[in-house]
Amino acid sequence: MNVDLSGRVALVTGSTAGIGLATAQGLAKQGATVWLTGRTQPRVDAALATVAATCKNAKLHGLAADLASEAGARSVIAAVPELDVLVNNLGGVTARKPFEELDDADWSRVLEVNLLSGARLTRHYIGGMRRRNWGRVVFVSSESALQIPTEFPHYGVAKAAVIALARAVAETLVGTGVTVNSVLPGPTLAEGFQRRIAADGRSVEEFSREFFDKFRPTSLIRRLAEPEEVANMIVYLCTPAASATHGAALRVDGGVVKSAF
Repeated sequence: MNVDLSGRVALVTGSTAGIGLATAQGLAKQGATVWLTGRTQPRVDAALATVAATCKNAKLHGLAADLASEAGARSVIAAVPELDVLVNNLGGVTARKPFEELDDADWSRVLEVNLLSGARLTRHYIGGMRRRNWGRVVFVSSESALQIPTEFPHYGVAKAAVIALARAVAETLVGTGVTVNSVLPGPTLAEGFQRRIAADGRSVEEFSREFFDKFRPTSLIRRLAEPEEVANMIVYLCTPAASATHGAALRVDGGVVKSAF
């Protein structure tokens, strides 16, 4: 199985922690030159140091930019005009409200962060990938795209749109060496859950037990996934080995979604 990415240039958005950081580590270990991004330079610097410490001889660069904005996208494109691998990992939700309480600003923000951030970068980079007849684009969606959470429905809607966007882009690359896929993580022990667990004051095990009983009772693994477990799927999709996986939405959700398909 060929997973060698030597000579390839990769960009992972939202890569200062969690799934993004683990993905950057995985790509670096396969030989790619990896660009990490985050909103602040100190966070980017810390992430670069983490990857360098776990992957000797890693070829790394970092950029501080708010990729939920057009200006942020332009600054990244100016610094890295061509790519072989793009992982649109940036995402998240700030407002946790029922549908009736979500205002236009809540909707705009969640769509900018989760959907438009990836759309802008992909729009730029796929042209070069098509010309070179090789490229990998991965959008990080969520199991929330399939089972919309009532506590933040706008996030689920945005992540559902991410799956549709990935498939739409894939349809423009028929018969090329460029693949576009989406990955749907389930509950993962990344920063968001780490903050919630710290505020809760209980152990990870105690918190997880109640969380899965109340909010994700359909989980088959009954635990939070580690970021690396999700990153393993993303990294695979970025390699030559995944050349026949195109236009797919792949779940790494621990069985939360009650479907085999």
